[in-house]
Amino acid sequence: MNALAQRHYGPAVPTPVLRVNTRDGCALNVRMLRQATSKGAVPVFFVHALAMDGDMWNGVAQMLSNEACAVEGALYAIDCRGHGESDTPTGPYTTERFAQDVLDVLDAVGSAHAHVVGCSMGGTVALALAGIAPERLTSLTVIDCSAWYGTDAPTRWEARAQTALIEGMAALVDFQIARWFSPAFVQAEPALVRQSVAVFNANHVPAYAESCRMLGQADERERLHRFTGPVSVVVGAEDYATPIAMGQDIVDRMTDARLTVVPGTRHYTPLEAPDAIASCIADTIARSISIQPIAQDHP
Repeated sequence: MNALAQRHYGPAVPTPVLRVNTRDGCALNVRMLRQATSKGAVPVFFVHALAMDGDMWNGVAQMLSNEACAVEGALYAIDCRGHGESDTPTGPYTTERFAQDVLDVLDAVGSAHAHVVGCSMGGTVALALAGIAPERLTSLTVIDCSAWYGTDAPTRWEARAQTALIEGMAALVDFQIARWFSPAFVQAEPALVRQSVAVFNANHVPAYAESCRMLGQADERERLHRFTGPVSVVVGAEDYATPIAMGQDIVDRMTDARLTVVPGTRHYTPLEAPDAIASCIADTIARSISIQPIAQDHP
């Protein structure tokens, strides 16, 4: 793996791993990517895309850890239920359940508040969290995601689930690569693409299918207004899975949301452009600090 791909995905150094038991008994794998650099700073929690794991945030975390970056809180990456090293309970899965899992992680590490960042599935989960428990969020950054995938979403997502169940994850790889990454990035970063495919293929297929069904049923639109803090909605300019119009719809439904379009990226902008994502996160956190004092809730 070359240096660039290693920066994006593979962890450069071992990081502390926590096991958090949710209120319904699911053990979640949570990695602390970086400790807080200032006592009392609100931590950042990352929620990954469908069929990925918390490691997809390594490159963004490295960018946020640069001395020039003003983000001071601890950085945590969660493996969602059914993904990565977390348990794979049976369904049904819902965005509300995944959002509650994030709250359980916050409680486990002693955080009353959080900056929450999500990509794709993780972005939809983060939107659900903002609607369910807006008082727990200090800021929100969602990337390449949708609050609602449309009237035909249940049928389309069920078809993807059935392909995985009948033919295996490998049958979806070509379809996924074309959605995740621009052709230029695939050519420039083959090692990162291979690693992403390896993570995808290693998924527990029934859990993947349940996650697909969850996204098919997701509709967070009517509760987005409940969170009134700073929001950044980031979309890859070439993302046709969750295009700019879906991001704009989120912005239009929230009180203090801003849209950023990243040139040249598709659906996995945190992997293609971690520097751009880190900048958006830092800007969103800075907006939250300018609005109100940060609660002293994390040692």
